[in-house]
Amino acid sequence: MRDILEYCVGGLRRNVSAGTEVLHEGGRTGHLFVLIEGRLEVVKGETIVATITEPGAVLGEMSVLLDKPHTATVRAAADSIIYEIDDAASFLRKQPAVAILIAKMLAQRLNVANTYLADLKQQYAGHGNHLAMVGDLLQSMINLPSAQVSPGSDRQSDPRL
Repeated sequence: MRDILEYCVGGLRRNVSAGTEVLHEGGRTGHLFVLIEGRLEVVKGETIVATITEPGAVLGEMSVLLDKPHTATVRAAADSIIYEIDDAASFLRKQPAVAILIAKMLAQRLNVANTYLADLKQQYAGHGNHLAMVGDLLQSMINLPSAQVSPGSDRQSDPRL
């Protein structure tokens, strides 16, 4: 993803102190953020789900592309430097190469998730527990209309799945 950095030169560079939120779950900014250096945490609810250290990593893209609120909070885990692109939709229209790089990143994420879920399906086929329904989940990923998705848990599952 380092290739994205060359398209951001001249953009707004921000120094972000450790502990500072870059974007907030449920909020809307319309901005893209690109990590130049440092370490960021992606937090869903109260759980840290990822740590980002790769220069060129893009944040806020799902919110921008889906025109939905941010799906997670991102905060600086260490002092970091980011680019902030305030009119992300316009930026992506003017820089289709960046949109393609983001599409490739999203396709890679989907490939990893599908591979993982297919492996779970194979491992737990015929076990009769909640992990055995991975096949239904994989099928629903293909057929879900554009809508808010809430995967849920054993305690509270998404009724569409």
